[in-house]
Formats: sequence, structure tokens, C-alpha cells
Amino acid sequence: MTLMKQVQNEELKEKINFECETGNYHTFCPISCVAWLYQKIEDSFFLVIGTKTCGYFLQNALGVMIFAEPRYAMAELEEGDISAQLSDYEELKRLCLQVKRDRNPSVIFWIGTCTTEIIKMDLEGIAPKLEVEIDLPIVVARANGLDYAFTQGEDTVLAALAQRPNQEKSKPSLDIVTPIDSQDNNFVKHPPLILFGSIPDPVVNQLTLELKKQGIYVSGWLPSKRYTELPLIYEGNYVCGVNPYLSRTATTLMRRRKCKLIGAPFPIGPDGTRAWLEKICSVFEIQPKGLKEREEEIWEKLKYYISLIDGKSVFFMGDNLLEISLARFLIRSGMIVFEIGIPYMDKRYQGAELQLLQKTCKEKKVPIPIIVEKPDNFNQVDRIRDMKPDLVITGMAHANPLEARGINTKWSVEFTFAQIHGFTNAIEVLELVTRPLRRNQKLEKISSERYTDRR
Repeated sequence: MTLMKQVQNEELKEKINFECETGNYHTFCPISCVAWLYQKIEDSFFLVIGTKTCGYFLQNALGVMIFAEPRYAMAELEEGDISAQLSDYEELKRLCLQVKRDRNPSVIFWIGTCTTEIIKMDLEGIAPKLEVEIDLPIVVARANGLDYAFTQGEDTVLAALAQRPNQEKSKPSLDIVTPIDSQDNNFVKHPPLILFGSIPDPVVNQLTLELKKQGIYVSGWLPSKRYTELPLIYEGNYVCGVNPYLSRTATTLMRRRKCKLIGAPFPIGPDGTRAWLEKICSVFEIQPKGLKEREEEIWEKLKYYISLIDGKSVFFMGDNLLEISLARFLIRSGMIVFEIGIPYMDKRYQGAELQLLQKTCKEKKVPIPIIVEKPDNFNQVDRIRDMKPDLVITGMAHANPLEARGINTKWSVEFTFAQIHGFTNAIEVLELVTRPLRRNQKLEKISSERYTDRR
């Protein structure tokens, strides 16, 4: 009996099966979060503190933007720094004064690396003293590859931002409600809502507008376009995330700032976006309007792409922590998911997403795919060889070797940089997923035409 028939004949599992393998992070280095954060926070400057290896990585991974005068730089540690012959404080002060003079940012982010962890550099101790001396905020975030996976670099930066005290010291009463726009009576009274997650401004506007249609006012986003425009966060505020890899930020907002977290599926795909909006509405006791029709409208527009992937199989090797949400959306679109590899799994933060995955599999009458945390890539390649999926979503390191073995691949990093949140951007996810399949169809067509011509 083939593996496909075994999968089809297997009884539906009532619970999700979790496994954990090597404990290693086979992903990009988390300092790569600088690539999208420096563009999101327009008045910032990111100083990555590490060795030449970190510098080579940044130069190769982000060097395509070097002519655009990027607001990030590498502070390279040398022998004198590592052996404690030089003063960390004085060296960092010199660099920060140079950044302030040349770029005049509103905030400087220090991004710690593996080396700063190994030599126990006290960045958190130095930053408060130095920011007073140079009169410029300094935010310290640990983004080392020893403890964090690819996209978790953003998580540590946002968690560090969430711990900063409000720039406005006056504290409102606990029963404060969001301001009502005098020109628009669409908003209803409800507690303040802050959304967190770094997504492009057009997507921010789309999600804000979707909530506005339901009468919900967004008090602010973390991060904002400018450091000086960060939302005021007070005890009792409601917060909700838009990305699955922000568990540390969520924990910081709950424990340090005493906020109330709205545990919702993430707004990826029309099904996830609808569930995200409905959950926020339910918390504020608002009856959702038109979401079912809106979702059906989007599914209608996706018919062409769904026809290409319906019945096709996909295997997630695990790279960017978006795997659960993407797998759930692809299952709803008709794909068969053999395995969901994920570098790190926070079952509490992703609890609502896991429930939606179970519900989706039950409605589609397919088995719930196994979730493998910190997967061993060597074992995964063996499983891929046995399962023969139509598509493997993987990190860049494994794409070419798999392609050489006749396996279609898609870089997982592309989903990180693409606009995939919200109703209208669901098409972007399927565009990325179907691109390798459409490419192969075109190549087969060209090959058959050439063969016909030769005959």
C-alpha cells in the first residue's frame, strides 16, 4: 500500500501529535531581523555587536541594500574587546556618538550576537548609563543564534521595546475607552487595543480598516513607523499579535505591562483573517458584520490557484515559525500536509491557531499533520525521500540539494518578506506556493513542444 493511501485511510486523529528532535535551530541567524525592522522604524539605527562572521552574514544577506544608505551597521569585536583589554563602555560610546552625529536617529538598537553572550558583555548594564550621557534612547535586544531562531530576532526587539516606559508619564484611569472620532460615528466604545508585529504599512492600513469596519479602534501598533510615535501602554490595555513568532513580546506585555492578551488565530489566509477579526470582536462583545461574505469573496478570487494545488502534497522543513498558519491555510485550500517542521513551538501563544488547524482538518476530513519541533534535517530528508511530496517549503540551505534530487522547493524566507496578512494578501501566499509548480508545467510544455518539432 502506498504512503498516500495509508494517509487517506488513516482515521482522523483527535489530538495533534507533537514531536521534538535534535534541539538545534537549522535556520537563518536572527540578526537578519534588522533587514525589515530598520525599514519599519524609520527614525531608528541598528548597531549589531559581533564578530567578522556576523559582518559577513549581514553583508551577504542584506548587502543588496547597501546603496540605499541603510540605517544599520556592524560593531566588530576584535581581540582587544574579547580579551577585555579595551573598555566596552568607551568603545560603544564612541560608536554611538558617531551614529548620533552622522545619522541623528531617535533611538539606537544594540543587537547582541552569539559572541556577546559567550564573553558575557553587559549590554543591559551599559545602555542605561550611556543613554543618559549621550541623551539618546538605547534599546538592547538579544538576537543570538544560540537561543533564537530566524524570525525570533524581531520578537526580542519588540519585547525590549515593550519594556520601555511610556514617554508620556500621565496615567489615565483604568476604565478609559478609546477616543471616538468626531467625524466618524462608526467606532463603538471599548478598552484600548494595541496590535503588535512588524508588517508593511499597507498591510497595517488594511488590518486597521478591517477592524474599523467592525467598529473597533486601534490605539496603536508595536512597532510604529517612528520610535517617537510608539503607543502608550497601560495596565488593562488589550493587545493582540499578528505573527506567530512573537511569544516573548506577548509574555512581556502581559507580565511586565499587565496587559490582556487576545489569543486569536493569526490573520494569514481568508480563514485565519476572519477568525482573527471574530475573536477580537467577541472580546469586545461586538457582533461581527459581513465577515462570512468577505471570506467567501476572497475564496472565489483564489479559485485558479486552488485548482493548481488541490490534492497536491507539501512538506514543511521548518524555518520561520510561520509554518502552522501556512499549513492550516494550505489544508483549507485543498493541499495535503505531510509534516509541519517548526524551530520553536509555544503552545500557549499559538493555542488558538492550533485549534483552528484541528477544526480545519476535521472539516476537510484529512488527518492532522504531525508537528515536529526543532527537526533534524538529516531525518527529514529521509522522510521526504519516502513521502515524495509535490512541494517542500524549506530554508535556503536545503533548497538546491533537494532540487538536484528532483524535488520542488520554495524558500520559506520569501513568506517572511512577502505581504501575506489579511484578506487581500491571501493571494500572495498561493502565488508563492504555486510558482514552482507553474514553472515546472511551463518547462514540461516547452520540452514537449521541442520534442514534437524535432519529430
